[in-house]
Amino acid sequence: MRSSKSRSRNKSGRNNRSVGNIVNRVFDSSGPEGKVRGTPQQIIDKYNQLARDAQLAGDRVLTENFQQHAEHYLRLLSNAQKEQEQRREEQERQNRERQAERDRERAKRQEREANAGGDPSEAPQPDVVDGPSDDSGLVETPETKKTDKPKRSRKPKPKKDSGEGQSDDSPKAEGGDGAPEAAE
Repeated sequence: MRSSKSRSRNKSGRNNRSVGNIVNRVFDSSGPEGKVRGTPQQIIDKYNQLARDAQLAGDRVLTENFQQHAEHYLRLLSNAQKEQEQRREEQERQNRERQAERDRERAKRQEREANAGGDPSEAPQPDVVDGPSDDSGLVETPETKKTDKPKRSRKPKPKKDSGEGQSDDSPKAEGGDGAPEAAE
């Protein structure tokens, strides 16, 4: 058996908690004839059915008891639905305000474009800084630095023959300078 001190601490902690989605939450209700489990709407329906059965049996006290239980869950469900409706309306209001703000911004932008002549090419353009023509705004690296030394061209490597007669196209037949002869 639990102590009353422990129980009271748990109850006070539950009251401060946010309820969440009560409409779909499953409850355990301890009624006069045992536990009833389900969503608030299911519990309401069950207690209303039990109240009808008790009324048909002629037990007015039990009928009233079941009706009170059903009324409790009906109030719980009603309050939860009202809160959901208020949250939904608040979200819709905020969405309308955001849309109105976007529409105002769009209208301002269109008005500015219309006042600028409507043609974007006629709108004022930013100034271009005149500088050296080769300045692209890139960082200079050792590979891109210009040097005063002329680049040497590489001579093609001579082809190695298998020892057969050399053709007139070979670099050795050209005189050893490595430049190919012009084709006629």
